[in-house]
Amino acid sequence: MPQTTKNITAMANAIRALAMDAVQQANSGHPGAPMGMADMAVALWGRHLRHHPAQPLWADRDRFVLSNGHASMLIYALLHLSGYELSIDDLKAFRQMHSKTPGHPEVGVTPGVETTTGPLGQGITNAVGMALAEKLLATEFNRPGHAIVNHHTYAFLGDGCLMEGISHEAVALAGAWKLNKLIALYDDNGISIDGQVTPWFIDNTAQRFEACGWNVIGPVDGHDVDAVDGAITKAKLSADKPTLIVCKTHIGKGSPNRANTAKAHGEPLGGDEIKLTRETIGWEHDAFVIPDEVYADWNAKADGDILVADWNTRFEAYKALFPSEAAEFLRRMAGELPANFPEIAVEAVAAAHDKAETVASRKASQIALEFFTAAIPEMLGGSADLTGSNLTNTKSTPAFRVDETGAVVTTDGKPGRHINYGVREFGMAAIMNGVTLHGGYIPYAGTFLTFSDYSRNAIRMAALMKQRVIHVFTHDSIGLGEDGPTHQSVEHAASLRLIPGLDVWRPADTTETAVAWTIALANKHRPSALLLSRQNLPYAPKQDADVITQGAYVLAEPAEVGLKKKAVAVIIATGSEVQLALHAQAELAKRGVPVRVVSMPSTSVFDRQDVAYKKAVLPPKLPRVAVEAGVTDFWWKYGVDAVVGIDTYGESAPAGVLFKHFGLTPENVTATVLKVLAKKK
Repeated sequence: MPQTTKNITAMANAIRALAMDAVQQANSGHPGAPMGMADMAVALWGRHLRHHPAQPLWADRDRFVLSNGHASMLIYALLHLSGYELSIDDLKAFRQMHSKTPGHPEVGVTPGVETTTGPLGQGITNAVGMALAEKLLATEFNRPGHAIVNHHTYAFLGDGCLMEGISHEAVALAGAWKLNKLIALYDDNGISIDGQVTPWFIDNTAQRFEACGWNVIGPVDGHDVDAVDGAITKAKLSADKPTLIVCKTHIGKGSPNRANTAKAHGEPLGGDEIKLTRETIGWEHDAFVIPDEVYADWNAKADGDILVADWNTRFEAYKALFPSEAAEFLRRMAGELPANFPEIAVEAVAAAHDKAETVASRKASQIALEFFTAAIPEMLGGSADLTGSNLTNTKSTPAFRVDETGAVVTTDGKPGRHINYGVREFGMAAIMNGVTLHGGYIPYAGTFLTFSDYSRNAIRMAALMKQRVIHVFTHDSIGLGEDGPTHQSVEHAASLRLIPGLDVWRPADTTETAVAWTIALANKHRPSALLLSRQNLPYAPKQDADVITQGAYVLAEPAEVGLKKKAVAVIIATGSEVQLALHAQAELAKRGVPVRVVSMPSTSVFDRQDVAYKKAVLPPKLPRVAVEAGVTDFWWKYGVDAVVGIDTYGESAPAGVLFKHFGLTPENVTATVLKVLAKKK
């Protein structure tokens, strides 16, 4: 049906009505932004967005990210109106327990939502990751005359997204990478929760984006559908730059008394104001009632059928000419590892186990990565300007680069697989979230563990979204030495372990490191953090590497240090401190005191084991002493009687001096065990 001016107005007003009705019913939410962006949405979703409501995971769909996620009723209204499995009853259940319409959009909860947004700035950064993945996949899989990867990434964002520092990181990288398929529409309404933003937000946004290598279009009237439509059409012609479209809008558009005010931002309009708004915009329908003709104008299923059928035809032609590439593309977009991954993993772990090398666990990680990156082409590495320290690069992962035209530089037809993120830890983490959400790659990247604080909210978001993202955190303790307390992690391991759904590994040697990588890669719905040492760690002899997969295991019994007695205590240790535990075990054996040493490289994995296994590793009646170069509070959950750790910040000195200064020595561990046993008598 042709979209007359009347049709377009009704389409936009349907969004406004649903937004104010749902927020009012929930007595909670943000009606103003959806009402203000309704016309922008008509221009994008009604005229440009390539998607199919019946196939929300179609591989070559355009991606849409609502970075200002508090405006969630905008995307819920769009999904409902265009034909996704999101009913009017779902909209009525906005912000209610277990509904498909939570307060902020959540991937995996609502069909058609591409990423979980709400923490401002991360949505646009996720979009950068999605656009990066599209560009890399297109380079890797497209062939002349056969473009199976050819879509855009669109993002709506607001003032809050641009105020967050992460947006600077993401925007700069998008410009450097010349992500011309990324188009961001800025809802420039000048209002935030505290009111008019002019006293605290004076950035020249257009000039900032231009300085970062973006096209900037506008400002355009964000309530003129034709103007926004024309801007999007122009943006899609860009060959070498991402585009920002500045849309001047009125928050709460249509509300006589709330438009252009902070009250429209985060409060229900109220019954009287909703009635006035309906009269003002000419919406004569009751709450949650949408006329059939408006549904017909919005319905995207027929167009979706055409788009998907066309792509399927083109993909079949591609498959006939390039069968192995087609199969590889489908495997990777499904998130499945290569069929021979178990054999690859066994080889990597066996090599580490057999060589028994004394190396830093960061180097052990790189050794494992050489195996995995050679065999798993979707692994996409990187580092926040610390490649030579994090050791995330391998022979199979040349650097990602683009030329002056915006084309990806290739080697043997393949794009580079190691990203130089620059000093942008937060941006790096959120971009990796976008990459994995897009599909086709398994992102991993490194920085120092102490800088995980910069990344933390994006790590949390990966766990919340159940995405396979792997963080490589090196320089994991005071063991880094002279750089001092600013760089020495003390609380960070414990802090990361508090994030639900995140697997944290602090391996003690090459074998534990290889196993950590194996588990991280195999965890399709769980992010991982690998905490790795700068200093060399000797191999810890073990009979069976398989037990490491349980997160904790018995590394050494008293018999292994010459005692035939049963253990009277357990020493639990992680990472570099496992060696302290083993030396203390040997010293205690000389005194006739038999103890068991448990290596616990992953507390999060161990916590998921059954009770029987936990009791077998940590017998309930045996006293326990934990040893880790970090804060002690975390370890009391395991019923320990004492912790040898650090409850202060570090110092600048060589590693050996620091370990002695803080009491992280075999002698102190020995003395601590003896004190515990003396108290138990």
